[in-house]
Amino acid sequence: ALTVRQNVGLPLREHSALDDTLIDRIAEWKLALTGLPPEAGLKRPSELSGGMLKRAALARAIALDPELLFLDEPTSGLDPASSRGVDDLILATRALFQPTIVIVSHDLALLWRVCDRVAVLGEGRVIALDTMDALSHHPHPTVAAYFTQPRESHQTAAPALA
Repeated sequence: ALTVRQNVGLPLREHSALDDTLIDRIAEWKLALTGLPPEAGLKRPSELSGGMLKRAALARAIALDPELLFLDEPTSGLDPASSRGVDDLILATRALFQPTIVIVSHDLALLWRVCDRVAVLGEGRVIALDTMDALSHHPHPTVAAYFTQPRESHQTAAPALA
């Protein structure tokens, strides 16, 4: 029932003593930082595309300037161009706010572009933890299979935590 701007401002309303005018301005700024046009803040989430929703969700996640940010499958369901836009947005967020970002993703392109270190989960544990370059040559069969399977198979392969 809330607009996108109201959604982004909700954490500020719940966890600060800021007045509504300032909260709205901060929400508009966070939306602008994610590349959304001002009019997107006046819409309902159901009126946005998938890529715009991902951006709005990130704007809400950074509303309180967190030191730690968790992103669960941030590019899932997006076309390649939108996925790359989210990759760029994550990089820009990291550069601007310098949070620690934990990403759960099967998207190899995202992991290659964004992550400093990646943990590969399998067999009920972390089976490898290293850079993407090192993991792409890792001898463990589950890790090796993840890098050699067709892209559509990654949804059932070992998920990566960056």
